[in-house]
Amino acid sequence: MGIHYDYKSTKSAKLMEKQAKREKKLAEKKAKRLAKEGPKKEELQNKTLDASKPITLDFLTNPNKE
Repeated sequence: MGIHYDYKSTKSAKLMEKQAKREKKLAEKKAKRLAKEGPKKEELQNKTLDASKPITLDFLTNPNKE
């Protein structure tokens, strides 16, 4: 009977440790992925169009876009 009492009393602590370990691993994966993909996201943000400028045919067909 002592084993079951010990299991129930430590179950919540073990679950919290497991969850913390899982969250730590996910945070490390996310940091690694962001470090790898960092410059790509900045380039995507710079390619947004300005809403105040009209879109012309020359802008759409120009092969030398900025």
